[in-house]
Amino acid sequence: MHHTPTVLTIAGFDPYGGAGIQIDTKTIHALGGYALSTVTAVTAQNSQGVFGVEAISAKMLHQQLTTLLNDIHIDAVKIGMLANASLIDVVADVIKHYKLTNVVLDTVLVSSSGRALLESDAVEKMVMKLFPLCRLITPNLDETNALLHTHFQGSAAEVPKMAEGLFGLGARNILLKGGHTIEKDAVDCLVELSSITRFSTPRVETTHTHGTGCMLSSAIATHLAQGKGLAQSVKDAKNFLYERLVAANMLQLPYSSMIKGRKEPIF
Repeated sequence: MHHTPTVLTIAGFDPYGGAGIQIDTKTIHALGGYALSTVTAVTAQNSQGVFGVEAISAKMLHQQLTTLLNDIHIDAVKIGMLANASLIDVVADVIKHYKLTNVVLDTVLVSSSGRALLESDAVEKMVMKLFPLCRLITPNLDETNALLHTHFQGSAAEVPKMAEGLFGLGARNILLKGGHTIEKDAVDCLVELSSITRFSTPRVETTHTHGTGCMLSSAIATHLAQGKGLAQSVKDAKNFLYERLVAANMLQLPYSSMIKGRKEPIF
């Protein structure tokens, strides 16, 4: 590759700086890529949760995307928060029109504090219009259960059944994330049509878990942009996330009060 790998992130704005386009940009640049970002929604959030969400217009998202794509070649795309059905239509149309590849979809449905980040009537549209266009989707256990209307616990024995359900929804490749499962270690399973590859790291005890899904998906996209294969990209991204989680407690923010249960940025 004779240019800096470019990664386009399509996601929400987090004023706290630990998720959305902020952590995507930090991650992409830390891994040697160049981040271009388009905003789908503005949020009001901090270490205690998401307190407000306001989606931008479909017209503005379309203008952001086309302005960039008419000027710059994109090597990979990371999609995060999409907010509503109109924005999903825009993203799907742009992917097809510009023939974008290496698209990684982080299936964001609800924040860790319980705030809906995708309108309920838009979930089916995300599945129908985006799953077939994405090289990889990266649902956590809660998102998998929400998409399939199931109650899986994330055991190794359940992985083929979860994957079968998501393939049935049109997914091409699936990374079943292990952060919320009953497994002792954090085991992510990359499920391709003919194989299952497990990537395991020890669980890290830390309050710095804000934006883990954003970081992982944008790291995968960056490695794909660098020309790596899917399995290698997932492996390298998971190792990057693990290393950052291990070091995350070095980040000490000056909070105005001592409150337990914070979800803090990773870096």
